[in-house]
Amino acid sequence: MAKEKLFKGGEFLITDALPEEIFTPEDFTSEQKMIAQSAEEFGQGELDTRWEELGVLDPDLIKSLLKKAADLDFLGAEMPEIYGGAGLDKVSSSLITEHLSRGTSGFFVSYGVQTGIGSLPLVLFGSPEQKKKYLPKLASAEMIGAYALTEPQHGSDALGAETTAVLSEDGKYYVLNGQKQFISNAGFADLFITYAQVDGTQFTSFIVERQWEGVSVDAEEEKMGVHGSSTRAVIFKDVKVPVENVLGEVGRGHVVALNTLNIGRYKLGAGTVGGAKLLIAEAVKYAKGRIQFGKPICEFGLIKHKIAEMVIRTYVNESMVYRTARLLDLALEGIDPTSEEAGKKTGEALRKYALECSINKVFGSEMLDFVADECVQIMGGYGYIKGNPVETAYRDSRINRIWEGTNEINRLLIVDLLMRAGLKGELPLLDTIKKLTEELLTFRPSMETAEGVLEEERKMVSMAKKIALLSAGASVQKYMQKLAGEQEIVALIADMIIEIFAMESALLRALKKLQKEGEEKARIHVAATRAYINDAFPKVDLMARQVFAAISEGEELRTQLMGLRKLARYTPINAIALRREIAESIVPVARYHLTRI
Repeated sequence: MAKEKLFKGGEFLITDALPEEIFTPEDFTSEQKMIAQSAEEFGQGELDTRWEELGVLDPDLIKSLLKKAADLDFLGAEMPEIYGGAGLDKVSSSLITEHLSRGTSGFFVSYGVQTGIGSLPLVLFGSPEQKKKYLPKLASAEMIGAYALTEPQHGSDALGAETTAVLSEDGKYYVLNGQKQFISNAGFADLFITYAQVDGTQFTSFIVERQWEGVSVDAEEEKMGVHGSSTRAVIFKDVKVPVENVLGEVGRGHVVALNTLNIGRYKLGAGTVGGAKLLIAEAVKYAKGRIQFGKPICEFGLIKHKIAEMVIRTYVNESMVYRTARLLDLALEGIDPTSEEAGKKTGEALRKYALECSINKVFGSEMLDFVADECVQIMGGYGYIKGNPVETAYRDSRINRIWEGTNEINRLLIVDLLMRAGLKGELPLLDTIKKLTEELLTFRPSMETAEGVLEEERKMVSMAKKIALLSAGASVQKYMQKLAGEQEIVALIADMIIEIFAMESALLRALKKLQKEGEEKARIHVAATRAYINDAFPKVDLMARQVFAAISEGEELRTQLMGLRKLARYTPINAIALRREIAESIVPVARYHLTRI
């Protein structure tokens, strides 16, 4: 495997990485491919055949499938081996998540909670005693986990929880009182990772067993989608929680919650890749068999456009997910999972990539919504009929933009995390922006197209970074500490950052493929990358214009727009031809084929 570089979180915005410095899906090892194949076989054999059954809540069926997944080490993929897990790397666990994301909502929601937010808090922050007690049971599916954070009056503002925890007079236990809302797996969970305020102000994480007196659940919620999953309120009434079941430190529950959500966000990105690939296969299969006006609809230009765009966005998302997964692996190298400091060190390492995790969550959830919508459109009336897997996927995908922090909250977080990194000196943002501003005064854009495959796109990505940095710098200069209150501007900056990570991830992947295997084998990779970047670049330009128009006027605005025009020059390409080429490569095989496992 090539030696990738451990970039800092957010560093992609100020550094132009080289293809060999990042990980791509073409770099999967033989072992990782075997793990992916095993997960795919489980998905096809155990999940696809039960699609209709898993669309209706059946706890016994879900638990039996979780047990089968546990026997293959899928549930304990990210748990240390000494606690019954497989101790796999993040790339491998992401591959498992991708291949088990098969639109079977009853299983996948439970699996996602069990392997993510329902167990990772223990993996990351549990004491050796807590890990020894609970992780083997979660890895084997003897216990089913749940994550109880949201409250009726506190969703995005989770740290303002009203659930209370009062220490008993003898100091042996905390008495928990309160209610949690919209808790996945709640109907049949044995273990809850939950949060409460100690002494009214110390937000703290607790491990609570379902069997304890005072723990109860409300009726099942009737939801728009993910009908096969359990979602209930959880009620704590005078629940006695032993002090040894405090997770992490008293008053440090936010560390547990935020780091857990970060991992959940990037894993959600991996899940959306798997869901999108299945929908692409469904759409192409239908389009090949649907005859209208004397020929299959896959031969019509507008259907080709839809198929190609689904593939392009999936390719970009896949590139981002595995680039991020490998960054997390590199950051976690050298940490002994059995040491007392493991949780603290792991939390510190993961925190540095919270920005990338949020980017993956936002892009992936919106990508899957797009793909599901286009799949329904290709299938027309048939896609709209209840009981069709595509209709179910359309409804199921909608939740992804809400849980793990809404996409609006994640957009605000992206900019906040970037600014904090700059203020702490973790990234030289201010110096970079100052240097860019000075260079812009004498900068003269080239009027010639760059020579070489993807060289023009490489230049566009570099220019997009400058545009985003200058927009962010001007906004900070205008509002200083009050920028967070200008949420519309913050969201525009976040969207520029998301597009840049997306563009660059696809670009570096295609360049790496090109360098290793040549132009012919990289043809569709290059086409997808060119089409995406040539669509995204003018979007970045437009967003920057909107930012400048919101913060400036008169001569100052004209000067800013003049500088922007220097950076935003580009020559449009024939994206129609590129999309036809992509669609025509996909239709014969009727599946997403850009990654070979």
